[in-house]
Amino acid sequence: MSEQENGFDQKAKEFAKKTSDGAKQSANEFSEGMKDAFGGSENKKILAGVLAIVLGAFGIHKFILGYNKEGIIMLAVTLILGTLTCGVGAGLAGIVGLIEGIIYLTKSDAEFYATYQLGRKPWF
Repeated sequence: MSEQENGFDQKAKEFAKKTSDGAKQSANEFSEGMKDAFGGSENKKILAGVLAIVLGAFGIHKFILGYNKEGIIMLAVTLILGTLTCGVGAGLAGIVGLIEGIIYLTKSDAEFYATYQLGRKPWF
């Protein structure tokens, strides 16, 4: 390998390291900003509450909190039972989502975290 090629390899490695470090720093800054926007890395209260009010019938808030079985139940009630009952089933699932969203948002952060994330209480 010539001296010129060796110098090029060294410059390429330095450039790759600088680029990688910059990307890591940007990713960390973005992650911290998202934690601040949504109330911390562990507490998902605001996100789950808003999604429960807006898209509660589909059980999106259940999936956010890690309650996959309950989320599938709400989604099935909305899609299957809602179709069979001309929307009544979907309306009932929407009311459940609305009630849960209001409950989530009216609890304190510590109480929400203890009840729904540590205590794993899936309904109301």
